[in-house]
Amino acid sequence: MGKITGFLEFARLQEAAEPAAERVRHYREFMVHLDDAQARQQGARCMDCGIPFCHNGCPVNNIIPDWNDLVYRDRWREAIEVLHATNNFPEFTGRICPAPCEAACTLNINTDAVGIKSIEHAIIDKAWAEGWVKPQQAVRKTGKRVAVVGSGPSGLACAQQLARAGHAVTVFEKNDRIGGLLRYGIPDFKLDKTLIDRRVGQLKAEGVEFRTGVAVTSDFPGMVCNLSTGTMPASKLLKSFDAVVLAGGSEVPRDLPIPGRELKGVHFAMEFLPLQNRVVAGDSLPNQLRATGKHVVVIGGGDTGSDCVGTSHRQGAASVTQFELMPKPPEHENRLLTWPYWPVKLRTSSSHDEGGQRDWSVTTKAFNDDSHGNVKSLTCARVAWVKDRVTGRMTMEEVPGSTFEVKADLVLLAMGFVHPVAQMLKAFDVATDERGNARATTEGDSAYQSSRERVFVAGDMRRGQSLVVWAIREGRQAAPSPVRAAQPGVQRQGGPGRDHRAGAVEVPW
Repeated sequence: MGKITGFLEFARLQEAAEPAAERVRHYREFMVHLDDAQARQQGARCMDCGIPFCHNGCPVNNIIPDWNDLVYRDRWREAIEVLHATNNFPEFTGRICPAPCEAACTLNINTDAVGIKSIEHAIIDKAWAEGWVKPQQAVRKTGKRVAVVGSGPSGLACAQQLARAGHAVTVFEKNDRIGGLLRYGIPDFKLDKTLIDRRVGQLKAEGVEFRTGVAVTSDFPGMVCNLSTGTMPASKLLKSFDAVVLAGGSEVPRDLPIPGRELKGVHFAMEFLPLQNRVVAGDSLPNQLRATGKHVVVIGGGDTGSDCVGTSHRQGAASVTQFELMPKPPEHENRLLTWPYWPVKLRTSSSHDEGGQRDWSVTTKAFNDDSHGNVKSLTCARVAWVKDRVTGRMTMEEVPGSTFEVKADLVLLAMGFVHPVAQMLKAFDVATDERGNARATTEGDSAYQSSRERVFVAGDMRRGQSLVVWAIREGRQAAPSPVRAAQPGVQRQGGPGRDHRAGAVEVPW
C-alpha cells in the first residue's frame, strides 16, 4: 500500500493550524486539511505491512491501507467510496477522533505513525467540494417504520443505514437542533456545525424525517441539556412504529458533592458549553453563563475539560486552571510495551496550547464562599496513588500538609458522565447494567436488543460514555437488528463485524 519505500522517504506532516493568539479571537475552525500533494505524500508513507493493525485499531474498521493507497495514486473518488463503506461521517471523525488507528499503525512501533486522520480529513473535504457526496435513496421501500431517539452520531448513523435499506425512519431529538453531542457538546472551533447541517440535508434527501424539540419523557434531570417543547410518550412510539432504537448519549454528569457545591459559580461543563454553541448559531441568550473576566477552574482533564478551557479563553477569562485527579502521564509511551494498543501518555490539545495552567494529582476538598453565596476559591490538596497490598488496586491517599487554595470565580465540573438519563430508560421499561447503561449484547440474533421487545439500544446509551467513532460503529451495527426482529425468520447476511462493510444493511423484504 502506498509507496513501498515511502515511509523511509517522507516524514509525517501535521495539519497546519492558525496561531493560538489569532484563533482565540473567534469560534471558527482553525485547522487546515492537507492539500492534494501533501495528502498524496502522506498516503505514500503507508507501508505494505502485511497485517493492517490500523484496521483493527479503528472502531469502525476503516479500510485504511486501501484509501491511503488510492490517495497516493490520485484516485480520490474511489478513496471516498472506500471510506464511506465503513464510516458514515468521516468529516466528524477526521476532525475530532483521537485516532486509535494511528496508535495501532505498524510504523508507530519505532517512528511516527501514518497521519491517517489527516488523510481522512482531506478525502472527505475534497469529496464534498467536488460534489461526490450525494444522497443514496433506497431502491424500494419496505413498508416498515423505525423511530430513532437521539440525533447524535449513533442515531444519525443508524437512521442513515435504515433509510438506505428502504425503511421509513423518523429521528426524534429533544433539543431544538439536530446533532446531539456534535451540536451542543463540541465547540464550533473544533467542529463547524455546517458540517452537521450538510449531513442532515443528505439524510432528509434519503427519506429520513426529523422531529426536534420532542422528548420521550417529561422529567429530564435539570443538569441535562433539554430544549424540548413537547413529549412523545414511549407507549405512543411503540404503537406508531415497528421498532424503536434508543441512541441517546450518556448525559448525566459526574458530580462533586463536597462542601460549597451549592454556591453560585459552580457548574457542570454541559451547563456552560451548549450556551456558547447556541450563541454562535445565532440564538440570543442575555443571561449566558460566561467566563469573561473570571478566574476559571476546570475540574477534569479529559476532552470535555479541554473544550471548557478553549471556550474560556475565547470568552476572555482572566485565568484558566485545569485540575486532574490522576497523576501526570509520561510524555512518551514505551511503544514496545503498548503497541498496537491505545497508550497512556500525556496528551495536549489545541486548547492547552492557547494558554492556562494544568495540574495533576489534585483533589478538591471544598468550594469556598465569598459570604454572598458565590464561590471565591477552592481548597485543594495533593494526592498520591499507591497500590493496595490486599487487592492490588491503586488507591488515592492525600499527601499530608499539601493543602492549598486556588482563586476561582467560575468552576466547571468536567469529570465525565456516569450513565444515560435513567428516566428515559425507565419510560421504555428497559433493563440496565450495574453502571446504569441499557443492557444489550452486540453479538448474535439479539444484537443491540434491549430487554423490551422491539426496543433496541446503541452508542453511549448501551456502552456508556465513549468516542464519536464508537457511536458511529454501534449505530451502523444496530441498524439491521430492529428490522430483522420485525420480520421473524430473516437471517443476517454477513453484517457488521463480519465483513469489510462493518454494518451494511440488507433489505429483507
